[in-house]
Amino acid sequence: MPLEEARSLLKVAERDWEILLVLKDAPRVHLSGVAFHAQQLIEKSLKAVLAQADLPFDRTHDLIRLATTLTAAGHQLPLSLDELARLNPYAAVFRYDDTDIEILTRDEAVSCARRIRAWATQVVTNQEEKRDQP
Repeated sequence: MPLEEARSLLKVAERDWEILLVLKDAPRVHLSGVAFHAQQLIEKSLKAVLAQADLPFDRTHDLIRLATTLTAAGHQLPLSLDELARLNPYAAVFRYDDTDIEILTRDEAVSCARRIRAWATQVVTNQEEKRDQP
C-alpha cells in the first residue's frame, strides 16, 4: 500500500499548505509559525515520495536525513540541502525557543514549500498513472 500512504501524506501536507497561505502575510504571526508549517509540509512531502517508492523512513523531522535517503535512491529534489538545513530548526527548536534568529524569510519558506509540494505531487501522480496503465 505504498501509493495509498503517499497519497495520505500528501493530503495531510496540503493542510499545512493551506495554513501557510493564511499565515504567510499575517503581520502578527511570528516567522517561526510560518516556517514551521513550511517545514511540516516539506517533511510530509518527502515522506510521501519515500512511501510511494517503498523506501523505509524513520519518524524524524530531519529534512536532510529524508532528502539524503531520496537522493541515494536516485531522486533529484527541487531544493538544495542548504535550503532544507535552514528549515530544519523550525520543526522543534525555534518553536520552543524565544531566540529571534531569522535564517530565512517568509518568502523563502513559502517558495521552498511550493517547490517541494509541486515536485512531490508530480512524483506520486506519475507513479499512480504508471500503476493504472494496462
